[in-house]
Amino acid sequence: SSRYRIALAEVENALAEHPEVAESAVASSLDPIPGEVVKVFIVMSPQFLSHDRDQLTKELQQHVKGVTAPYKHPRNAEFVPELPKTITAKFKRSELQKRSLGGCNRQ
Repeated sequence: SSRYRIALAEVENALAEHPEVAESAVASSLDPIPGEVVKVFIVMSPQFLSHDRDQLTKELQQHVKGVTAPYKHPRNAEFVPELPKTITAKFKRSELQKRSLGGCNRQ
């Protein structure tokens, strides 16, 4: 993002600390200004499913800024019921990357 290299695992680990996040996976998303930005796919914890997602997105962005360098926060968030995984329970990042391409809906 804006010529910074961002480790996806670092952002995922920061999000894992948040009580409203059951699971998350990070991919890059195209953006007209910096070229690529961090996009996060989030599975919410069941007790928080009814919470306002726009507010939660802002809260998660602030949380990541507080745990990592501020430029690493996710600019886009997509809430999903589950994340695509391989039979060994690893995220199918290629599927997430395909879903995030062209997603220029910055938060």
